[in-house]
Amino acid sequence: MACELWQQLRLDEFWRERLRPSREGTDWLDVLKILVSYRLIDPGSEWRLHREWYHRSAMRDLLGRMGDALELQSLYRCLDKLVEHKRSLFSFLTERWRDLFEVGYEVLLYDLTSTYFECDPPGHGKRRHGYSRDKRPDCVQVVIALVITPEGFPVAYEVMAGNTSDKTTLKAFLEKIETQYGKANRVWVMDRGIPTEDILREMRAATTPTFYLVGTNRGRLTKLEKEFLKLPWARVKDSLEVKLLPQEGELYILARSEGRRKKERAMRRRRLKQLWNRLHELQRQRLTRDELLLKLGAAKADAGKAYRLVEVEVPKAEEPVNAETFTFSLRKEKLRAATRAEGDYLLRSNLTGKDPAILWQRYIQLTEIEAAFRNLKSDLAIRPIHHQKDPRIEAHIFAAFLAYCLYVTLQQRLRALAPGLTSRAVIEKMTAIQMIDVHLPTTDGRKLILSRYTQPEPDHQLLLQRLHLTLPAQPPPKISQQGENDATEPIAL
Repeated sequence: MACELWQQLRLDEFWRERLRPSREGTDWLDVLKILVSYRLIDPGSEWRLHREWYHRSAMRDLLGRMGDALELQSLYRCLDKLVEHKRSLFSFLTERWRDLFEVGYEVLLYDLTSTYFECDPPGHGKRRHGYSRDKRPDCVQVVIALVITPEGFPVAYEVMAGNTSDKTTLKAFLEKIETQYGKANRVWVMDRGIPTEDILREMRAATTPTFYLVGTNRGRLTKLEKEFLKLPWARVKDSLEVKLLPQEGELYILARSEGRRKKERAMRRRRLKQLWNRLHELQRQRLTRDELLLKLGAAKADAGKAYRLVEVEVPKAEEPVNAETFTFSLRKEKLRAATRAEGDYLLRSNLTGKDPAILWQRYIQLTEIEAAFRNLKSDLAIRPIHHQKDPRIEAHIFAAFLAYCLYVTLQQRLRALAPGLTSRAVIEKMTAIQMIDVHLPTTDGRKLILSRYTQPEPDHQLLLQRLHLTLPAQPPPKISQQGENDATEPIAL
């Protein structure tokens, strides 16, 4: 299936001229297919690919490769050849996705994430300590900035130093997208904390309109609270109410979603209940003051924002830990304020004439970029990174993005042909179809080897039919050379 997705994107057409075979006969295009398929199907290190996975997979048969070996250095050298083609690859893929799915690129989602390393901090390069989205502040990391469409198709990404501030990245990306794809009336959808006021001002003043839709922090909502109080709520959908406040070429949208309100309330209640129970447990335990402070720190990290709703009094340095010296109570005023704010979002945009329901719908599409980061980190195992040199680090991330391009192509196929299934569910379902080798001894001491894949079950056949996929022909038989167990040659029957 990975090879089929590769063909649908015509990646052979793109890479054939850029990855010519070496003088020693190494087919770099085949090596790249193996690297990307491995990252899509059962991701891990290049060492594991070299030592285990390739020998247990059917890639050799599917690619028509002779011999069993896949050198580790060939994998590394192939990685070294990739990154220089990143920009032209995404230009090629955007056109391919436009042809396949009629994807539009008028709305772009922009966000950043980080991925960490299991290594000692270096004194140079992009591996730096910074704000960790992976909850691993003890590890050095790099920051990945990503631009995708609302359907999840990646348009561009950059790997930056691990201590890069989010608000310093947007201007370069605006220029990058305009340079690569030309100027157009695009809408940039971002979360709060990414654009600065200066950048938003430049976007409004640009000769070619550059539109934005940005989440805004609650501090600005407090400043505008008096103006919003004068305005009535307008229902634009069954569960969505909005207030619109035009100000100096911008439109502020206060949106209240009943569905979001219920979800946030349930999450807050669950965390607050867990924190309350944990505090009662600590109150009953026999702890020193230092032990109590450590356990409180862990409870605070687990509770997140819910910890602010509880007033905790800890014993002084000379006091014992008991129910009299260690107390806690609910901060009712903060709880009431948090309850009032649940489900409320303040958005700002220079799309002053747009339907607020459309603006809200576009903003919640940021969940697509969050899903892209989750897929890269979980299904495609982009973390942790074990490479030490910046070029190899970028090549590792580039290979993961290539696999993600296959992943999101499959996901788009599923939306139309098999809705409800995810790419990972389909891949796991297909792993039940196995390739086996049947060894038959011959009278002259050699072995006839028949490689055969197992017949698909009815649910596999239904899935193959829905996705318009046809299993390849069974591989031809091979016969081992006399006295050489590992050397085989195909035979014609």
